[in-house]
Amino acid sequence: MKKSLLTLALFALVGNMAVAQNPLIKDHFNADPSALVVGDRVYVFPSHDIPAPWDYARKDWFCMADYHVYSSDNLIDWVDHGMILDQKDVPWGNPTAYSMWAPCCIEKDGKYYFYFPNASKTGGFTVGVAIADHPEGPYEVMPEPIEGIGGIDPCVLKASDGNHYIFWGAGRCAKLADNMIELAEDNPVETMKWGNREMKNIGVNCLSGLPSRQAEGPFAFERNGYYYLTYPYVREDTEVLGYAMSKNPMGPYEYKGLIMEEHENGCWTNHHSIIEFKGQWYLFYHHNDYSPDFDKNRSMRVDSLFFNEDGTIALVKPTERGVGITNSKSEIHIDRYSELSASGDSIAYLDLGNYFKGWKTVFYEKGAWAQYNTVQFDKAPKSVKVQIVPPSAGTLEILQDDKVIATVNVPKDRQVITATAKVTGASKGLHHIKVRMASEGKVQVDWLTFE
Repeated sequence: MKKSLLTLALFALVGNMAVAQNPLIKDHFNADPSALVVGDRVYVFPSHDIPAPWDYARKDWFCMADYHVYSSDNLIDWVDHGMILDQKDVPWGNPTAYSMWAPCCIEKDGKYYFYFPNASKTGGFTVGVAIADHPEGPYEVMPEPIEGIGGIDPCVLKASDGNHYIFWGAGRCAKLADNMIELAEDNPVETMKWGNREMKNIGVNCLSGLPSRQAEGPFAFERNGYYYLTYPYVREDTEVLGYAMSKNPMGPYEYKGLIMEEHENGCWTNHHSIIEFKGQWYLFYHHNDYSPDFDKNRSMRVDSLFFNEDGTIALVKPTERGVGITNSKSEIHIDRYSELSASGDSIAYLDLGNYFKGWKTVFYEKGAWAQYNTVQFDKAPKSVKVQIVPPSAGTLEILQDDKVIATVNVPKDRQVITATAKVTGASKGLHHIKVRMASEGKVQVDWLTFE
């Protein structure tokens, strides 16, 4: 019965499905993606950036009022399951704080535990828990936050020693009790001095002695006998993603280096999670793709992650293409390219008044090209359609791998047009696609699809 209801729910949500590469969601902002593998699907629990409303004083700051959850079985087609928690639903939280920052979700014994930070009614940040029977909810919020945690950005690690450990803030860690809503009684307690006062902190600071200036958002996972503590910190002016390794979930951890460098455009934050899905490891993170002038409105991304033989992590370079296999019958947005030629083309927004409309690829030199990898052709195509944005005029060649399979003549026009051309010599199977300018002129491409 439950399986049938879930199947019906997924069919009902087809209208809310987003087909995307990087960024993953096209119609609103989201950040701090926390990914969880459930069977053959990935569920992502991000925070939700919104424009500041009238009752939020800081128009220049992060503003988050609720949480959505998304899922996919291929990391390309994402279902928005809707809002799972609003700040007004948290009994202990400030209902107008707009501080529902980075969350996470973990499964134990068939229950899903959603951990989220929020400003309390009495001031200061703490971490709450909501519980559900399914990853998409509905979730029931516990009446009180976790006692002993003061901070943001929770992450829960299910360790091979049978325990669950919660990390928060700047890398602080404590063991959870079996009920998953309290800290275990046998946690160590650190005594710290704050001026003339003594403060007792439960757990340990796993980032002690590591590079951690303005560190936040820890994410921990286990692989091949090692525990990895990964976290954003400010190396110079904006955040990088660094990591450390240990044989013990509570450390001590040894710093190993970077997972991702600073964003080239100066986006101040990054925040992430790391999962293995169907034999491949992935890094989920965020960038301000749809808000280039305001980096407090962000969008989640995903790229493949690889390990070296000694267990260290290879540096991840952000891509526009992202991951997954695109079907040839879908709209292929070559502005989410795998590779661009050295000159003669560029990527630009379609509408500077609405960045959510996405991008276009502008070809302005003969021989310039854009390549889009891993397209699945179930059958050999007979024609190709290319959505052209004005002003455009010229000739494009469409290549499957390195073979020209179509020539598209683009007439001069002041309207958005769809140019169609016959395809010859194409093959079915998995191929790379290249679009190349074959004449002088200027041609601006929104997307293409094969029929």
